Amino acid sequence: MRKLTIILCTLALAGCVAMAKVETGDRSIGDRMAVKIEGPWNHLEAPGLGPAQNWTMEGLPVDQLLLYSGIKDGELVHAGGGGGTRKEFAFRANMHPDEIVAMFEGMLTRDGSTFMLTKLEPAPFGGRKGFRFDYTLTRKVDNVVLSGVGWGAVSKNELFAIIYMAPRLAFFARHAPQVEKIAMSATIKE
Repeated sequence: MRKLTIILCTLALAGCVAMAKVETGDRSIGDRMAVKIEGPWNHLEAPGLGPAQNWTMEGLPVDQLLLYSGIKDGELVHAGGGGGTRKEFAFRANMHPDEIVAMFEGMLTRDGSTFMLTKLEPAPFGGRKGFRFDYTLTRKVDNVVLSGVGWGAVSKNELFAIIYMAPRLAFFARHAPQVEKIAMSATIKE
């Protein structure tokens, strides 16, 4: 956690990080996905965070909401360093839900953190046939155990997904109902 805080502070001092309040109401995420927002979310923008929009309720590194919209075949799900250009982080249009979750697992554990999938099931997302998964992640830098949940769907060979994670004991249960509302409000345009 200290390492991540130092990196974020360095970026902020360099003027590379922008934090903006996410207004409540309908919100476009990329060209084809929209969600309805309630609550005080903040959108963090910094080099190397894409292609997902990165939102937080409590501030990084406490909680993180990743919103992916229209990831095309062959595009990476993480553009930053730490092995982010490796092939296993690239979406392929023919991936099955378990392969998509494994891709996110690789992205989330590229720093040596430990991921454990606890549930993967079919679930609607964005008005499409999709999937939902639950997981735990133990961060290597500070051994904090995070609970996580994600939803995803592939439409017109593009990936749409929402992933949320926060410390299991203090924050996850507090914000998980709001995250579920956001996921259930998602619509994917044709």
